Amino acid sequence: NLDRTEPQRTQQRENMTIDVAQIETRLFINNEFVNSESGKTFATLRPDTEEVICEVQEADKADVDKAVAAAEEAFKLGSPWRSMDATDRRDLMLKLADLIVRDRDYFEELEALDNGKPLGREDYYGTKADIYLVIQHFRYYAGWADKIQGSVIPVEGNNLCYTRREPIGVCGCIIPWNFPMAMLAWKMAPALACGNT
Repeated sequence: NLDRTEPQRTQQRENMTIDVAQIETRLFINNEFVNSESGKTFATLRPDTEEVICEVQEADKADVDKAVAAAEEAFKLGSPWRSMDATDRRDLMLKLADLIVRDRDYFEELEALDNGKPLGREDYYGTKADIYLVIQHFRYYAGWADKIQGSVIPVEGNNLCYTRREPIGVCGCIIPWNFPMAMLAWKMAPALACGNT
């Protein structure tokens, strides 16, 4: 019944502690926050009130090209990422999951503010469930980072036949509005676990 849940949703939103003036609105490219090449921004709105939350940098082709170039550089043979042991990649992903846990309340509130979802209750539904899934996906795929292996295939004669699984390189992902952090984790975690950029 909407009449029963609406007061709870309103109360949850009134209790949010996010200072919108402190929200990072720049693009994250090559391990730093930067303004868009064009300088354009767009307003992101609260779905429940249609108030402007903040102005966010608007990425376009030049920004995507810059991000892809940085990812290609990070993927080059001999680069720290490319030559990293799978166990180290696993540990970095687990560290990321731990950092999300540390800032979980903030991310839950930010997702609710930006998305219009309720925070949820008792870690069920709403953004509480979304952020829980983000953490679990990074942890799950971190566990796969050092378990990706090929096969030796029996063949006739004095031959060696094997498969070797290798990362493919730069991966791009499009994130929809309804589960932004969860969709990011669903796409980014397996790509990183495999060694892609």
